[in-house]
Amino acid sequence: MKRSIDIYPKYEHLRAFIEQIPETMESRGTYIYGGRRNLIVKMTAPDGTLLNVKRFQQPRWLNRMVYSWGIRRPKGVRAFTYPARLLEKGIETPEAVAYIEDRNMMGLLGQSWLVSIQCPYSHLLYEMGDAAPQDYEPMALALARFAAHMHDRGVLHLDFSPGNVLWEKKPAQGQTDVQPIVTAEWAYSFSVVDINRMRFGPVSMCDGAKSFARLWGPKRFILLLVGEYARQRGFDPEACTDVAMKARQRFWLHYQKKREMEFKLEL
Repeated sequence: MKRSIDIYPKYEHLRAFIEQIPETMESRGTYIYGGRRNLIVKMTAPDGTLLNVKRFQQPRWLNRMVYSWGIRRPKGVRAFTYPARLLEKGIETPEAVAYIEDRNMMGLLGQSWLVSIQCPYSHLLYEMGDAAPQDYEPMALALARFAAHMHDRGVLHLDFSPGNVLWEKKPAQGQTDVQPIVTAEWAYSFSVVDINRMRFGPVSMCDGAKSFARLWGPKRFILLLVGEYARQRGFDPEACTDVAMKARQRFWLHYQKKREMEFKLEL
């Protein structure tokens, strides 16, 4: 098995620690998420830097050939290179630190690891699932403006789902930070994660509206969000809403055939 490690120069001083991550992440890391394919933990580097480590399992069957032979770049490689592109465009996402990859003697991709800075925001959009109007109304406006900002800069997150948008809010009064999106009472900061599935280039009304299909929340939350998004980008709100709500209905009707709904679905 051959292992390669890419580290951004800024974090070269952590090389000795990073080289040990594949063997130590499970014993020394704090568990965040573990599904069928990936494991995510939080680790603290020797200099106190909080790191997020994501382990990608070995691709299966045809995908292993596709990723190994350069037909398509591996997920971890994309997740390692995309943050710099987003940050250059003023879109917040955790900064990449390192990428570790194992390949066998035939050059076939095995496990890989993405190391990034741990996002400081503690909230996820899952909280909008059954939120009250006083919580979801300002969020809808702020999230719409964030999405419009992202799409105007030619970035489309192809998995714009509740677990992939982290956020924090502070009282708007006296807010001096540069990044937050300010509504009447709150200043919201957003950061996108799990960014290996991105599309760069012009984002049309239809593609932008369809990207909201996976979001949780009351129907009115989605309607407010899409309406504000359309206004921010100069689209017809009625046409944009029609596209978004049809895409939402298709996604969730298919979803509930396979899984139990985690929130009250309003179509």
